[in-house]
Amino acid sequence: MEELANKSSFRSYMYFWSGQLFSLFGSMVVYFVIIWWVTEETQSPIYLAIGSFFFIICQVIFMPIAGVLADRLNKKVIIVVADSLQAVTTLLLLVLFQMNLANVWTVLIFIGIRSIFQAFHLPTVNSIIPAMVPKDKLSRINGINFLFTGVVQIIAPLIGATLMIIMSISTILWVDVITFFIALIPLVLIKIPSVENHGDDAEKKSFFREFKLGFQTIKVIPGLVTIIFLSMLLNFLIRPFDTLMPYYINVFHGGSASDLAIVLVFFQGGMICGAILTSIKKTWNSKMKVIFGCISILMMGYGIMALAPPGGYLVIGIGGVAMGLTLPIINALYQTFIQTVVPADKMGRITSIDNSLSMSISPIATLLSGPLAEIFGVGNLFLYCAILGMIVTLLIWSFTDIKNVDYDSKGELEMITGNINSIKN
Repeated sequence: MEELANKSSFRSYMYFWSGQLFSLFGSMVVYFVIIWWVTEETQSPIYLAIGSFFFIICQVIFMPIAGVLADRLNKKVIIVVADSLQAVTTLLLLVLFQMNLANVWTVLIFIGIRSIFQAFHLPTVNSIIPAMVPKDKLSRINGINFLFTGVVQIIAPLIGATLMIIMSISTILWVDVITFFIALIPLVLIKIPSVENHGDDAEKKSFFREFKLGFQTIKVIPGLVTIIFLSMLLNFLIRPFDTLMPYYINVFHGGSASDLAIVLVFFQGGMICGAILTSIKKTWNSKMKVIFGCISILMMGYGIMALAPPGGYLVIGIGGVAMGLTLPIINALYQTFIQTVVPADKMGRITSIDNSLSMSISPIATLLSGPLAEIFGVGNLFLYCAILGMIVTLLIWSFTDIKNVDYDSKGELEMITGNINSIKN
């Protein structure tokens, strides 16, 4: 990993990353507009749950496949093809809106199709980072990624809400297409280093062998299975928040697209503060304690949002800040560890399998969130999920060995790397 990453590759990565920010901006604007359109058209949490289900199930199914391909094929080609197909899909939806042929189910299917292409995009981009960024800069780069991603995610909903006032949805969809071409320029110009897999030629050709190798690698990393299990449970409990926030603002609080955008600004503002902290702080001791402490704060913020009175957007915003603040710290520490110990030729598989397992029960949570919101009320559902999240976090910390895993120990890191390298390719 260290041999691959140097100053030149780092500069190329920053150039590539700047283009990806434009692509993210376009995707976020379109996603905000589409989700709000579905909310206003249906006034039902069920349809939002179905749309979120399509998005997640496609990620769960296709991301492990994408991870193996990211380790086998040309990464630049995968990204170009995935992003190009996503832009074409947006163009098709744009045409349907212009011809007044689009309906709710068309849009929901569109969300699922875009998710397939994003499933190929995400693990490929993640697998590039340790090959192009020197190891001593990984933690800061992860923090900076969250910082600028947070800035984009603040701007995008505000821009989306503003554009909805002055433009038709078919016109707004052009934003995604234009930003795709902006992101394409640095991607085409840079060189992405290839990673050699030194395994046997016959095994190289075995897709399922490489997929199995990813699972074997996860098993030999102490604490990783426990963290993935916790991620599965927390993703299950947070899914109603991700799915039903537009409904919560529009129906429960009687808010508009602008109100939702402002709430998201609070949330992303917290993410920016957390990202700045991870960018500035060079060393984090007791990483597991920090991660579990941040998860507890995140769940408290979730509960605060749930307890907001009708029209209490400031209370929702305070809860959003608490949630947003912790996410970059949790993810940056976790990603830095993975990028440090996992060999570059296995990075695509590990990140994709990790993401897929973490999201594996989320489709069930997504489908349940709509009916449960109808039964309990969306605010009560948020509160119950927050309480359960705090209980689960406390139980896993108290009754597993995760608290004894020391990712700060050089000896343990060397042992983990040795275990991974001992797995036959």
